[in-house]
Amino acid sequence: MVPASKVSKLSSALPFALSLSLLPTVWLAATQGGWFLLLPPMGTWWLYAILDATLGRNTQNPDTETPEKDLFWYRLITWIWLPIQVVLIYSTLWYVTRAGHLELWEKFGVFFGVGVLTGAVGIVYSHELMHQSNRFERWLADLLLATVLYSHFRTEHLLVHHPHVGTTRDGVTARYNEGFHRYFFRVLRTGPGSAWRAEKAMLARRDLSPLDAANPFWRYGALQMVAVILAVIFGGWLGLALFIWQAFIAIWQLELTNYVEHYGLTRKHLGEGKYEPVRPHHSWNSDQMASNWLLINLQRHSDHHYKPARRFPLLQTYPDHEAPQLPYGYPVMTVAAMIPPLWRRVMNKRVRKWRGMYYPEITDWAPYKAGTLPPPVIR
Repeated sequence: MVPASKVSKLSSALPFALSLSLLPTVWLAATQGGWFLLLPPMGTWWLYAILDATLGRNTQNPDTETPEKDLFWYRLITWIWLPIQVVLIYSTLWYVTRAGHLELWEKFGVFFGVGVLTGAVGIVYSHELMHQSNRFERWLADLLLATVLYSHFRTEHLLVHHPHVGTTRDGVTARYNEGFHRYFFRVLRTGPGSAWRAEKAMLARRDLSPLDAANPFWRYGALQMVAVILAVIFGGWLGLALFIWQAFIAIWQLELTNYVEHYGLTRKHLGEGKYEPVRPHHSWNSDQMASNWLLINLQRHSDHHYKPARRFPLLQTYPDHEAPQLPYGYPVMTVAAMIPPLWRRVMNKRVRKWRGMYYPEITDWAPYKAGTLPPPVIR
């Protein structure tokens, strides 16, 4: 018999496992084609936008002193996704490349849906796992990222984005008035090089060459090569094209999220390359209930940057006067981000309000907008 306390912990974790309910949408898309191709994006974006509107916000904060053993079921949800994602990608590759009932465009439509899941779930889970201190969970993060060909994201996120968010050195902080499409291709172009330089600098502090085996880029490359080879084995050259397509869709979703999370928010420059510490008001916050189930509380982003090692079930939300609030959850805001005039209409006034609330003493925002302030001092 399962103790009542364990049942309670399991039941509280179950809403975060709703991502598993998305798997049948890909199966239906692959077996039926046609209008069924809409099921993965409908179940992921549109359904959760409707649920957010229905269920509203969750403003309750969990006890941050909850012991690790009480978080087992939450952690298990992130652990099991790797085998699920591997089976999802390669079994669908095998099936779709041999499916005579699907036109070529439908096959790419199926893998658009696969990319929706590997991005909205897989990368989000890898993000949670890479922030943990134990090797097992970090390996799970690396393996998940290899299946979407974005392994350098771990380095870029941990060594560049978190320490330098809201400064000129962080390419992932979207600048005020910068449209998403320009931002997206800028990040694709500059991200790998930024991650390489961060690892090179870290190795140099240990008197090691960037070509040393300790450089994780060797691991990144090997894992991604294995993922690509498996795609060819399971689906041939068409399988490789479909695999790359789902990876692109997953990356596109990740960078849409990154764009939304920090748009227009900057840390105050204190002079001589020094910036104020990261605080909750340097990230956009959203405590929409349903989309936080899907994204394992990623939208409580203000607290994540304030306390990066805090596990997702313990992340706190903040009232309006402590952190800037998005008007809607990510499913709605990422759609708005893809339409720059609409995005600017919704968000620019909020950025200006944020500036007046937190930095009334700054009268010239041009250097912040243009990104011409000096990069932060690296110690």
